[in-house]
Amino acid sequence: MSQHSAQQRPLVIAHRGASGWRPEHTAAAYRLAIAQGADAVEPDIVVSRDGVLVIRHDTEISGTTDIADRPEFADRRSAKWVDGEILTGWFAEDFDWAELQTLRTRERLPAMRGESARHDLTEPILSLRELLGLLDAAERRLQVVIEMKHVASLRLAGFDLVELLRAELDACGWADRPEQVIIESFDLDPLLELRAAGLPAQYVFLLESDGTPFDQTLEFGAEALPYAWYRTDAGLGWLSSRVDGISAPKRELLADTELVRRAHDRSLEVYTWTLRPENRFLASEHRSSAVLSQWGDWHSEWSRILDTGVDGVFVDHPELMRTLVDERRSAR
Repeated sequence: MSQHSAQQRPLVIAHRGASGWRPEHTAAAYRLAIAQGADAVEPDIVVSRDGVLVIRHDTEISGTTDIADRPEFADRRSAKWVDGEILTGWFAEDFDWAELQTLRTRERLPAMRGESARHDLTEPILSLRELLGLLDAAERRLQVVIEMKHVASLRLAGFDLVELLRAELDACGWADRPEQVIIESFDLDPLLELRAAGLPAQYVFLLESDGTPFDQTLEFGAEALPYAWYRTDAGLGWLSSRVDGISAPKRELLADTELVRRAHDRSLEVYTWTLRPENRFLASEHRSSAVLSQWGDWHSEWSRILDTGVDGVFVDHPELMRTLVDERRSAR
């Protein structure tokens, strides 16, 4: 296992920053996550038309910015094939970085997270370079968990996210910090390519509960192996010589409490996503009411997940997990 697992398990990873309190992927969300004691922050990266690595959860950006309200960009609305489905909206790769910088961010789930929505339209989009600079300026060392989004789809559109990320980490002085850099993707090949290129980092393969990695579907068609296979003993064994860990949906850890042990037996770390306190996101037995925005018994659900021995947890409210982890350490 990596150094952080041996010394500080589980890693508290701020999912898109403190995204329970501020619009996701904003400087305010990342600064708050640092203040709340996160061990790591997680940016998702896509790309602008002129090759800047942009921090957004999706290539389609209307759900988290004010672009749909900008008449000057109305003619850029389009439909695209992304990871096997047709999406309609505005896509980061159709805009230069200078244009994207004029946008302002907004809360993805305003009805659920009114406190975060109060900060709508106050922050610009960030680039990966800006976030790494923010981390460099922090008073303590944090890790960054970089998720490469839609890699195969963007490659089909002419953007090589793998090479762009390798070059950006090198330019920012982060290419020789394997103890601080974790790279993850739902596509498998980008992780293997970066490792083969010699980029020193920890590599984590993201697993959906269902479906098949899009890059593998493009390459192997109906013969592509589903995500579920990679959670089997055979799949974990195959991955063990290729990546450093897996990241599974939390429901898989709740359903298979042996998954972490089986992965650890094969020298793989296990991360899980995404832990949120609202009833909408909790297992039914941990909900406090039918009001989806109300917080339920997150403490019990999260404790069950920590009991599996998981190495890292992605959370929208880092301060809640920081308190829970510290309480458990004190009790031991």
